[in-house]
Amino acid sequence: MEQNRDCADNECTKESCEGCEQNRKSMMEALNQYSSVKHVIGVASGKGGVGKSFVTAMLAVLLNRKGYKVGILDADITGPSIPKMFGISKRAEINELGFIPERTAGGIKLMSINLLLEQEDMPVIWRGPILAGTVKQFWTDVVWEDLDYLLIDMPPGTGDVPLTVFQSIPLDGIVIVSSPQDLVSMIVRKAYNMAKQMDIPVLGLVENMSSVKCPDCGKEINLFGESKLPAISREIGVDILGRLPIDPKLAELVDKGEFERFSSEYLADAVEKIEKL
Repeated sequence: MEQNRDCADNECTKESCEGCEQNRKSMMEALNQYSSVKHVIGVASGKGGVGKSFVTAMLAVLLNRKGYKVGILDADITGPSIPKMFGISKRAEINELGFIPERTAGGIKLMSINLLLEQEDMPVIWRGPILAGTVKQFWTDVVWEDLDYLLIDMPPGTGDVPLTVFQSIPLDGIVIVSSPQDLVSMIVRKAYNMAKQMDIPVLGLVENMSSVKCPDCGKEINLFGESKLPAISREIGVDILGRLPIDPKLAELVDKGEFERFSSEYLADAVEKIEKL
């Protein structure tokens, strides 16, 4: 990306220079006027299917249990799963103030495209600019009111929508989700490098599907082989904040829409890191 030599002196006048702090700030969208959000955390990955929604939901529940006011912005417009995890199928209300997020049984506020569709199984067949615009609206037009933490469930990859989130919403940092396969180690680096180029702090790494426990003998089995995450963590200098095993009890709660009932503390370190913001 070309950058004007005057960027370092904060005198950049080149409108196309997205690499400098001055123009990056100018691209930020204003939060809904009836809302106040103290911290915004993105949950990201360089690919799909690693469990970003799962990690987002678990972090939200754990923060909520500690007494914080928490919301989830579901930015995965074409693959929304957050409402289903919490058993919410009611359509969100819209009034003269904006979109009104739904609440989980525990009081977590949610906004997802599935809360605006006529039917939850309707496909969202939109091009990139419309997807990106919808994510912006979830920031500018949703009445979040007062939140301590807004967690953003990011779409996979490093394309239009993740770029829109990075450029348009003031993130305090992101958590990168991975799984043990060797392929994913490359994907983690992609997500990390994108965040680094966009000047977004990486709070840490979370490994999902790290192992499964034998129901008979209790032995931990690495279904996908030995984890590559410790090596990646050392290489890029980012902490590992948690490892989530394949837990049938958690999967059952997701299917029932009762995710808030889980009792594990797998992501306690991640919550502690977020609190230190």
